[in-house]
Amino acid sequence: MLIYMIRHGQTDWNAEGRMQGQKDIGLNEIGRQQASNNGRKLAKILGAHAGDFDFVSSPLGRTRDTMQRARTAMGLPPGEYRLDERLKELSFGDWEGSTLPELAEVSPERVAERARQKWGFIPPGEDAESYEILSWRIGAWLKSVERPTVCVSHGGVIRSCFRLIGEVSEDEACEMNIPQDQILKIDRDQKQISWL
Repeated sequence: MLIYMIRHGQTDWNAEGRMQGQKDIGLNEIGRQQASNNGRKLAKILGAHAGDFDFVSSPLGRTRDTMQRARTAMGLPPGEYRLDERLKELSFGDWEGSTLPELAEVSPERVAERARQKWGFIPPGEDAESYEILSWRIGAWLKSVERPTVCVSHGGVIRSCFRLIGEVSEDEACEMNIPQDQILKIDRDQKQISWL
């Protein structure tokens, strides 16, 4: 079962190192270009088979914009894709909108706690999640995929896929670079995952 996964294009908060989570921050100009470029790459990869794929996105604006730009670049109707709530980024709770240096000034002990065990750390806030919690819903989504799929989602979601499919360690999954200008190819059944 093949899944091609794209991280949404860059936002200003990405560029500033701000915890974005589920805040609905739009793409910047670089992000819009990344989305279109990924669509052109995907068109070459899928060729005439693009119509065989299910297209699904996180419901957040930056992922929907990325999907629509990618589909336009592929020569496909931009709005013909599904949304799945499980593909949302993890919630950073009260920390959303802040950088780590800003948080270290007001809550150094919590930032240090996060550094010690990032995968299981839950930030403060009612709806906050850890990467571990995120991986539960991403695992459920991966099991539900029934046909070849193109997915636009988030950095935390891709980290969860590396942990669940690529079987990388928690520490490695947390620290790996998740580019916004590449496409991730996942073969769910063969447990293979690689950047294109």
